[in-house]
Amino acid sequence: MINRILVAYDGSDPAKKAYEFALDLAQKYQAEIWVLTVSRPPEFAEDVETEAILEHSTKYHHRLLAQLKQQSAGTKLPIHYEGAVGHPAEQIIRHAEQHGANLIVMGHRGKSLFERWRLGSISQRVLQYAHCPVLVVR
Repeated sequence: MINRILVAYDGSDPAKKAYEFALDLAQKYQAEIWVLTVSRPPEFAEDVETEAILEHSTKYHHRLLAQLKQQSAGTKLPIHYEGAVGHPAEQIIRHAEQHGANLIVMGHRGKSLFERWRLGSISQRVLQYAHCPVLVVR
């Protein structure tokens, strides 16, 4: 039974599709939704740069969540919105476990084969390590 869905959201078109898909599932199963955005700190930077980048990223993610709240205002489903800082795959898995999610829904980024190999795929990492089923929306 699906009663808690975690949606990984970054504002991309695949993430928007994933959010819409999750809303549809939640309505069918009367499930609770947790929407998570993740600000990723830079790999190598000075403390001052990191702080400024994270502050800018946090503001950006708050705007994304505000748009979703406005879009979902008429929905009678319980929807929670959260932001986190860290590696996206780790944060998605951690929040899914923390909130007892039965399903993780996320978008597929559509990167080239080389980009996936060089950077790694967040959805691939979540699929590999999540405690619950993961649905990747294309």
